[in-house]
Amino acid sequence: MLVKFDKQTNKHAPLRSTGSIGADIRALRRSRNWTLSDLAAQLDRSVGWLSQVERGQSEPALADIRTVAALFGLPVSFFFSQSPDTPEAAWVVRADSRRTMSDEGKGLVESLLSPDLGGAFEIVHSVFAAGARCPQPFVRPTEEAGYVIEGSLTLIIDGERFALTRGDSFRFAGETVSWMNEGDVPAVLIWVIAPPVY
Repeated sequence: MLVKFDKQTNKHAPLRSTGSIGADIRALRRSRNWTLSDLAAQLDRSVGWLSQVERGQSEPALADIRTVAALFGLPVSFFFSQSPDTPEAAWVVRADSRRTMSDEGKGLVESLLSPDLGGAFEIVHSVFAAGARCPQPFVRPTEEAGYVIEGSLTLIIDGERFALTRGDSFRFAGETVSWMNEGDVPAVLIWVIAPPVY
């Protein structure tokens, strides 16, 4: 059983499924332009099973969630919520209950600000450590925009370098992108991605 430590009560509490695991898996699959067959084959599962999971008719076992998380480079906790099971969870994400993904190799910690990956876009709170850099340029079939809250970040879009500081914003769609934090402090950004990629 997965648990979290609740600082307010000084107790460990079980994490609960987000209730949208299937929708999240569908969004992740689509972000890679994979068919149901493509993902089912990588999971060693049937297309029918995966279709039922994505439509919310079946909840995957923890072992399946671990496999999906590894395949997409996400922590297992990404598929679980730390928020109370309340009616607002479909619309509101409280600061202390965000789903977090961290990539120590890149020096990047991201928290999902959207309630789930089921919409047309996702909003991500990104913290780039001082000295962090993207290991290699990437191209995604997305439209992305962002806003620098703190620090500075250098974006390289199709070979053109842009030094962004607090208050600057950007947008790109389908270009080759790389980034680096050349500053001495973390860079904090709000990043919007459509369609969701994780």
